Amino acid sequence: MLAAHGTAVVSDALDLAGIDGQLWGPRRLSGHGPVVGPAFTVRFERVEPGTPAAAADFLDDVPSGAVVVLAAGSATCTVWGDILAEVALARGVAGTVIDGLCRDIDGIREFDYSLWAHGAFMRSGKNRLRMAAVQQAVELGRGEESRTVRPGDIICADGSGVTVVPAASLAEVAASVDRIAAMEQQVLEEVRAGGRLRDARKRHGYNLAARQPTGNHA
Repeated sequence: MLAAHGTAVVSDALDLAGIDGQLWGPRRLSGHGPVVGPAFTVRFERVEPGTPAAAADFLDDVPSGAVVVLAAGSATCTVWGDILAEVALARGVAGTVIDGLCRDIDGIREFDYSLWAHGAFMRSGKNRLRMAAVQQAVELGRGEESRTVRPGDIICADGSGVTVVPAASLAEVAASVDRIAAMEQQVLEEVRAGGRLRDARKRHGYNLAARQPTGNHA
């Protein structure tokens, strides 16, 4: 459903619904193709220097098909690496989205594991970050681009980025995705047949699939 059309169409459908569900920052670092699944959320927090903080052990609780969503904020250390990626892949986890950094990216790419993050950096999160909450609402991003992700919200991610569809709005957004995709196909077919792009867009309501004057955060 959502995976068939990609994040660009999902983003337009979110705009129509007045939902700011586009995540600014995480970009695809590994994997290919679209990923869609319910969010499994984890929030990290900094610890004071000298405070022991072991690696976060949450992966055993992540169900197959879920997308791991890690909120690490502006920390300059990592919360995901090749061990987690290999275990996640073996257990059928759909992918990982990090508001923060990962490491071991070369190894993760060898697995072709689907991963989105702000970037890669080798510094460990052990004794720098600790797991503060699991399967609770998390805030990703900062300022006007801050977004709330709740457990079970639907993550749709591909090469263009990451979108979040609130679980309660899935039916509405999915219906809009189908309509927008059909409209865009009609525009393309008309232009391929020799029509003018301007006329085809106007005829099929292309510019109506856009952000409305008001909206709310997901």
